[in-house]
Amino acid sequence: MIKRDMAQELTQCASEYPVVTILGPRQSGKTTLVRMTFPHRTYFSLEDPDIRLAAEADPRGFLSQMKDGGILDEVQRFPDLLSYVQGIVDKTGRPGEFVLTGSHQPRLHEAISQSLAGRSAMLSLWPFAISELRHYKKSWDTYELIVKGSFPRIHDSKLTPRRFYNGYIQTYVERDVRALLQLRDLSQFQQFLILLAGRVGQLVNLTSLSNDLGVSSKTIRNWLSVLKASYIIFELRPFFENIRKRVVKSPKVYFTDTGLAAFLLGIHSKDQARRDPLRGGLYENLVISEIMKSALNKGIRPEIYFFRDSNGNEVDLLIREKGKIFPVEIKSAATFSSDFVKGLKRFHALAEDRAAAGTVLYDGQQEFAVGKVRVFNPLSKTDLWETLTSLGPGNEIA
Repeated sequence: MIKRDMAQELTQCASEYPVVTILGPRQSGKTTLVRMTFPHRTYFSLEDPDIRLAAEADPRGFLSQMKDGGILDEVQRFPDLLSYVQGIVDKTGRPGEFVLTGSHQPRLHEAISQSLAGRSAMLSLWPFAISELRHYKKSWDTYELIVKGSFPRIHDSKLTPRRFYNGYIQTYVERDVRALLQLRDLSQFQQFLILLAGRVGQLVNLTSLSNDLGVSSKTIRNWLSVLKASYIIFELRPFFENIRKRVVKSPKVYFTDTGLAAFLLGIHSKDQARRDPLRGGLYENLVISEIMKSALNKGIRPEIYFFRDSNGNEVDLLIREKGKIFPVEIKSAATFSSDFVKGLKRFHALAEDRAAAGTVLYDGQQEFAVGKVRVFNPLSKTDLWETLTSLGPGNEIA
């Protein structure tokens, strides 16, 4: 297994905080990351029934086995244990005493807010970023990557993506859904996943989903919350701060990993993905998730949005960083068109002097500038977040 980009941030956090908590989807490599970073630490997985039973029966006795601290994996399985962790770190005050991992945001966040507030650094680990995938293959075809996805086991063990995602849904998604929603019949939820994949990069319309599935809007809202809690999907919120025009207020939905979205859509080859009517949405999903990973691996909680007003003006992505707004257009075409910069120009007219000139990310191989707007392929960059938020000559304030 390769060294993860987050390893440096994890080590730095452990030198400053008594507890470091790493959240993320199942199979994103959290366990491997912490064990590679801290190879001599005592390790327990609360996913193991025997380990969990021992921890529940005698929490203090269980933690006494970790005299110098250690790693507690999948702590959402027994969140009450964090109250006892708090007691230990408050006595010792040692930085990096415990490293925790978890796959469910709500349970872990609630326990941390109650027991470890101010004591734990929080990190989010997603599947491989493109910079990490280059250890397996120097150059990636965009649509091959969309279909294959970025889960570490696929690349490290050379697994067949179709088989992996089928098992992933049955083993992890459905189990986590059952745990959070207590569903008996998963057929409607499975159909919901497929419908959601078909709406990738689109505004969330609760009424439409409700009508298609024959369930209430409240149920759809709960299902979306569960998928976000399990890191299956994430939402992009609309930007409307001080913008004079009336704007759209519904979020857009994306999958944390494009391989899962492609699998749900029945797309199993790069040629199929390249021809599919949803290729634009899948490409946009790939790029935005890569931007997210690039930020999260640095410990940055990215402030990202999209913009669309009632007049049809829109920008695919807005990044708020360093006191500026960095607009980004994302196009799946391999050939540049002057139309790609129109949304950036319209946004500048609304945002006045707060927005940088911006960037067009496309699937072509050439890198150049159109005026002050940079144009390049996002997969060509090692650090996409830093590149997009730099205030260089091509991205100065227009």
